[in-house]
Amino acid sequence: MEAVAYSTFRNGMKDYMRKTRDDAEALLVVSRDSSENVVVMSARDYDGLMETFRICQNRPLHEKILRGIQQASEGAALPRDLIEDDD
Repeated sequence: MEAVAYSTFRNGMKDYMRKTRDDAEALLVVSRDSSENVVVMSARDYDGLMETFRICQNRPLHEKILRGIQQASEGAALPRDLIEDDD
């Protein structure tokens, strides 16, 4: 994760925000007082992070996903045709 000082971030905010969005990489904005440091990330990446967090907190769902990953790695996954919606 790239780190940049508050003043540098402020002066190039538009470019830093665009880079953060385009590169899907969070940016650490640092201050002399480390308790004031913040992380900047795109809304899309934040939403993905929060969804992952919710899945990990939902024990039955998390375990089901892990079982599926293990089955796939053991070759037990079967290909399925997608159902086409005729809207």
